Amino acid sequence: MNTTEQPATRTPGQRGSLFTRLRSYFVFVPIVYLYTGVMGTLALVASLFNGTSAVQHWFARTWSTIILKTIAVRVRVVGQEHLKGIPHAVYAANHLSALDIPVLYSSLPETFHIMAKQELFRYPFLGWYLKRSGQIPIVDGDPHASLRSLNRAGEALRNGVPLVVFPEGGRSKTGELQAFMGGAFFVAIRAQVPVVPMAIVGTYERLPINSFHILTGEVVLAIGEPIPTTGLRVRDMEKLSAQVRQAIAALYDAQAPRITQSNTAPVGVK
Repeated sequence: MNTTEQPATRTPGQRGSLFTRLRSYFVFVPIVYLYTGVMGTLALVASLFNGTSAVQHWFARTWSTIILKTIAVRVRVVGQEHLKGIPHAVYAANHLSALDIPVLYSSLPETFHIMAKQELFRYPFLGWYLKRSGQIPIVDGDPHASLRSLNRAGEALRNGVPLVVFPEGGRSKTGELQAFMGGAFFVAIRAQVPVVPMAIVGTYERLPINSFHILTGEVVLAIGEPIPTTGLRVRDMEKLSAQVRQAIAALYDAQAPRITQSNTAPVGVK
């Protein structure tokens, strides 16, 4: 992700072929919805008998793995050794695609919670899973609700459960890294836990926002060295945010050349 140049952008019409489009609409997408309905129902039923995070996480990991295998998207993890010896942390990742969550669930080795937009909690099956599994909603425009969510996130961290966040607040429409929101870094500083930068590379090319046209191929989850917050205060949020953003951009730059696809233009940072 180049930090100085404005990249070329692409439209969904420039991706793939008529065959890949028809395959997505009539094979991949219906199967993904089927998996989501079945696994969501099973996870909901299981939560009535065993509501532990580990059980719910197993369903999410299984759902993610099945989906990625079905659509022939392979995940290569780089830098997983950086997670060793960290009891709990905030995992901060860029957000390019609806595939990002399956990539994280299928690749990260332990149970974690996700801070997700409140709208997702209203969807059938997905929203039910998010509520029953203890995921944390991000509430826009309500300072009191936002503070409650941040406090819940901090409590989870103190209980030893890692937290996954997308600091951009939503998926990138252009493939470029967007400005970061401060909530995740507030939580990390308050809990005095490290922030682990993660770059997801290739999911924008496979499935950009506002598209159902899925392309097969490889994606990368690049994990960087943890950034400590020991001794930082809330007033250091902006500095920490900039440091994490730069680390994610560097991780992306290191892996992007390895992701090959015809008609793919560079993806960068504004």
